[in-house]
Amino acid sequence: MPHPLIRPSAREAYSRRTFLRAAGLSAAALGGAGLLAACGSDSGSAGSSSAATSTSSASSAATSAATGSSAAGSSAAGSAASVAPGTYGTIAVQLSWIKNIEFAGEFFADSKGYYTEAGFTKVDLLAGGAAGTSAEALVLSKKALVGLSSPAVTAPAIVNESAPLKIIGSTYQKNPFCIVSIKEKTPMTSVADMKGKKIGVQTGGNETIFEGLLKANGMSTSDLTVVPVQYDPMVVTTGDVDGFMAYLTNEPILLASRGFTPVTIAFADNGLPLTAETFTVLQETIDTQRDLLKAFLKAEIRGWTDAVADPAASAALAVNTYGKDQKLDLKEQTEEATKQNDLIVSADTRKNGLFTMTQELVDGGIKALAAIGVTITAAQLYDLSLLDEVYRENPDLRSA
Repeated sequence: MPHPLIRPSAREAYSRRTFLRAAGLSAAALGGAGLLAACGSDSGSAGSSSAATSTSSASSAATSAATGSSAAGSSAAGSAASVAPGTYGTIAVQLSWIKNIEFAGEFFADSKGYYTEAGFTKVDLLAGGAAGTSAEALVLSKKALVGLSSPAVTAPAIVNESAPLKIIGSTYQKNPFCIVSIKEKTPMTSVADMKGKKIGVQTGGNETIFEGLLKANGMSTSDLTVVPVQYDPMVVTTGDVDGFMAYLTNEPILLASRGFTPVTIAFADNGLPLTAETFTVLQETIDTQRDLLKAFLKAEIRGWTDAVADPAASAALAVNTYGKDQKLDLKEQTEEATKQNDLIVSADTRKNGLFTMTQELVDGGIKALAAIGVTITAAQLYDLSLLDEVYRENPDLRSA
């Protein structure tokens, strides 16, 4: 039987993700042509066939700080029923990874009919994966109307390849990256604790992110030993490394299930406050299909409100329906759903609404991008005005 930590169909696949997903920040940050070159040739994903054109053409630059969220409770049905079903046709949404708990809000929005009530005939949720094309490439090629990604991927595409993209909201208020060590070996609770230690980092884009963490804390790779690793966190239990680059919502849970006591250092709390699972769209879509995007965001808010309120039901949807072919573990997915809520819900989102970002969070992300070598302004990267309008027009969506 496969080792539970490295089962290819679920646990290994889930832990293979990075901020960079398939795109790889290292290639994009160096200005490589791979991202845009892939736009017209990908054959693995269904296209977007959105039928609508919205009436509003305003597109505010995103230094406006639309803000944070309702964490729990049932969705307000009336707030999303402003147009007739089918008004916006069928669209495709490119997920950033395999269909697992990470997309519980999308699963709820689909299974409970929130997309339909918002005016869509259908919303195709396209699975991503380690070998898949980036969300940015699929949005640029118009094979997906919306892509779930991260600033660390979208920003380099904008800066280095002049990609006409914008982020219109962020599911995770904190990125999930961490360094995990174990109490039974060499526990580390701060970045400074890593000095002189062996830290396992996956080659490629994760190296760039890790170096950004060090830079943000006045350190460099000369202060420690970087050990190239794959995606099995068991190396931290054998002494091959003292710490392992991981996701807060995944590898620490897997290590705990094997009887170890994980100790984590969160990147988001140590100088790299990037967000994650951001909604990336074309500027053209904002300009010509604004109402469609707002309808989509309303359905997403309703779905994620339900997901946050019920981790067990979220896990059941992931395991038994949407990710059934992944052979996901229900207990693990439930634990990950609970942990994931800590990344999605904050004091600011309770006040302002899910997916919103305060000016402080926006500014911190821009600074964090600079730490990993990407210079961009908030106005170039974000347009949070759509969420601002959604919550102003539907204040019940913000209520807990």
